[in-house]
Amino acid sequence: MLRYALTRLLSLSLSLVAASLAIFAAIEVIPGDPAAYMLGLNAAPETVAALRDELGLSGTLWTRYLDWISGLATGDMGLSYTYRVPVADLVTERLAVSLPLAAYALALSTAIALPVGLWAAARRGRAADLGIMAATQLGIAVPNFWFAMLLVLVFAVKLRWVSAGGFPGWEAGLGTGIRALTLPAVALALPQAAILARVMRSALIETLGQDYIRSARAKGLSRAQALRRHAFRNALIPVLTILGLQFSFLLAGAIIIENVFFLPGLGRLIFQAITQRDLIVVESVVMLLVFAVILVTFLVDLAYAAVDPRLRRR
Repeated sequence: MLRYALTRLLSLSLSLVAASLAIFAAIEVIPGDPAAYMLGLNAAPETVAALRDELGLSGTLWTRYLDWISGLATGDMGLSYTYRVPVADLVTERLAVSLPLAAYALALSTAIALPVGLWAAARRGRAADLGIMAATQLGIAVPNFWFAMLLVLVFAVKLRWVSAGGFPGWEAGLGTGIRALTLPAVALALPQAAILARVMRSALIETLGQDYIRSARAKGLSRAQALRRHAFRNALIPVLTILGLQFSFLLAGAIIIENVFFLPGLGRLIFQAITQRDLIVVESVVMLLVFAVILVTFLVDLAYAAVDPRLRRR
């Protein structure tokens, strides 16, 4: 297991280095000068040049890349061009919203999808199965921002159970914070739950065709008992893949939902940084998200090996 983990870690580390080069190169080719943008059209060239020196934009690309990546390795993400505060402080502040929101949405989608997928697989071809498949197809097709607006209209405007948006901060209390994140988490979770339920159902149905399941049925187990006792564990590998991808999506892809609910999360920070040409924030946040994706991938690989020991020998 240790050898397998080290091999995967080395492979993912190389991916991280390649991603850092790609992100830096992509951001640097974007047209426009952050210093000129900050000072306005009428700024003197000498003033723009002085600000470029202050922001660390005057060196060669290679020097700037090494400065950036060595800073990231030590936790120093640089200074925001716009807010003039450490980028690490901005990211930490926004992660306090985005990370719990992603975890909340992932927990909801898993809690909904796994029993639904199991239930549909146990009733394959029946009316309940067809109804679930139609509902999950609808859940995948409808954009999550539409779900978000519908939830606001029903639960915030009509019923007035929760506020329509905003985040009071964790200092207002754990219950108040979770309450503020509930509608955004549901809006994010529903489409993901629909995808996960379909994957779970398909994996279980495929597993039901295996010889060991037929043997279990021949010993007297019902279809539902064979599913729960023998098929469920082996059907988890594709489900773990989707869960890993979903967490990455929920953490990085909640820009629209955060804007719908006025949440001060990481998605809104990236959006604001792009519009303000705060390149150091964009680079650092995107790199952090890539790191999160690679870390989740590593953990999913370890979970694969735990579920199926044959993978450790490959």
